[in-house]
Amino acid sequence: MAVSTFKRGLRLPTRKDATEGKPVELAPLPKQVVIPINQHFGAPNKCLVNVGDHVKRGQKIADAAAPGPMTVPVHASINGVVKKIEPRTQSNNTEGICVLIEAEGADSGGEEFLPPLDPFSCTKEEALARIREAGIIGMGGAGFPCHIKLNPPPNKPIDTIIADGAECEPYLTTDEAVLTEKPNLLILGLTIVMKITGVKKAIIGMEDNKAKLIPMIEREIRLNEQAASVGEISIGLCRTRYPQGGEKLLITALTGREVPSGGLPMDAGCIVQNVGTLVAIAEAFSLGKPLVDRDLTVSGGACKTPKNIRAPIGTLLPDLPPVFMEIAYDKLSKILYGGPMMGNAVPNLNIPIQKNTSGIILMTAAETVAELEGPCIRCGRCIRNCPIRLSPVIMNMALEAGDLDEAVTAGLMDCIECGSCTFMCPARIKLVQRFRVGKGRLRIRQQARQAAQATAKPAPAKT
Repeated sequence: MAVSTFKRGLRLPTRKDATEGKPVELAPLPKQVVIPINQHFGAPNKCLVNVGDHVKRGQKIADAAAPGPMTVPVHASINGVVKKIEPRTQSNNTEGICVLIEAEGADSGGEEFLPPLDPFSCTKEEALARIREAGIIGMGGAGFPCHIKLNPPPNKPIDTIIADGAECEPYLTTDEAVLTEKPNLLILGLTIVMKITGVKKAIIGMEDNKAKLIPMIEREIRLNEQAASVGEISIGLCRTRYPQGGEKLLITALTGREVPSGGLPMDAGCIVQNVGTLVAIAEAFSLGKPLVDRDLTVSGGACKTPKNIRAPIGTLLPDLPPVFMEIAYDKLSKILYGGPMMGNAVPNLNIPIQKNTSGIILMTAAETVAELEGPCIRCGRCIRNCPIRLSPVIMNMALEAGDLDEAVTAGLMDCIECGSCTFMCPARIKLVQRFRVGKGRLRIRQQARQAAQATAKPAPAKT
C-alpha cells in the first residue's frame, strides 16, 4: 500500500510505549462528576437542572439557551444528585458553569438513553437531529457540533469523508485503541455519515505505525452489511509525521487537495471526523446513547499506572481509586490536557474530563522544557517547519507591535496551532501561545465591533 504524506512537519519522539497496545479499561464509578454545560464551539447552553435534583445517566442537563443550530446539549454521565451549580475552571483554563453531581450508584435509577434509531431508514433530518440530541461534538479537540459539519451548505459539494485515525501527538494512544477494539462501530459510524451526506467515498486515514491494523479493519469493512450499499470505504496510510492528524494536512496527504486560506475542509470537498466521533455516532443510533463517556490516555512520567481508560465525562482524575489510577504527586511537574504539542497546561488536577479530552499527561520535570525565552535571531526555522507554510516570525512581530491586521495578513487565522514553530525555535519563543492569545484578541475586537454596530443609531433620513 502506498504511503502518503505532506511537506514539512516534524519527526517527534512518540513516547507512546507506556500505553501503546493496552486495552481501554473501564474506570470505576467516581464519587462525583463536574460537568461543564458548555463543551462545544457555538452558542452557550442554559442549565436545565437545579440543586437537589436527582438525575439519571443520559438525562439532558443543559441545552440551547436560545434557538439556533450551533449548540449541542449536555447530559448527566452518572446517576446522582445535583449538589452544586457553579463556575469551575475547565480544561481550556477558562471558567464556565459546571454541574456537580454526587454519585448514587450505577444501579440507582437506570439510564435515560434515547430509543435506538435505524439510520438507514430514517430521514436525513431525523438523523441529524439524533446526532445533535446525543450531544456529539468533534472529539479530536475542536469541539465543533457534529450535526453542523455533516450538513454543509448546498454550494459546498462534498465527495469524500475522511475518518481521522492519524494520532500524531506524542503519548496519546486512544485513537489506536478505538481502531483496535471498535472497528465494527467505526465502520458503522462511517456508513451512517455516508448515508446522511450522500457521499459515496470514504477513507480511513492512519499513520504507517498502525499498519498492522489494516487486515482487521478491512475484514470489518467486508463484514458490514451496509458498507457496499452506501459507497466505497478504503484505508489511506500516511507517513508517521507530526502534525499528520491535522485535518487540513490529512486532506492533503489523502486527496492531494489543499484547504484554501481561511477555508474549511468542505472547501476542499471533504468532511473529516475523528474515529472516536464516528464510534459515538454509531452508539447514538444503535444504543440511543448520548455522549456521556470518553476514552482517553492517561500517561506521563508522574503517572504510575499509565493506561487507556473510559471514564464518565466530568470525572476528576484524583477521584479515581489509587488501585486504578496512581499518581506520583511528588514527581508531578506539569499537567497537560491533550497532547504535549497542542494540549493545554492546567494548574491542578481538579479539572474535569470533557468530551474533547483525548488525554491527560502527567509530566515530570525531566519531561518538560522550562527554558527562558531569548531574542529572535531570524533563523527561519519556524518558517521551514510550518506545515501550513506560514511565516510565524512575521506573525509574531506583528502581534508584538499590536498590529492585529498585519498578523491576520501574515496568516494568523490559518495557523492550526500545531506548535511546530515553538518546538523548533532555538530562542524558545512561545510562538503558538502568542498566536492563541492573538486570535483571542481578534475575537474580542470583532465582538466589540459587532456590538457597536448593533447599538449604533440609524442616520436621520434626508428630507
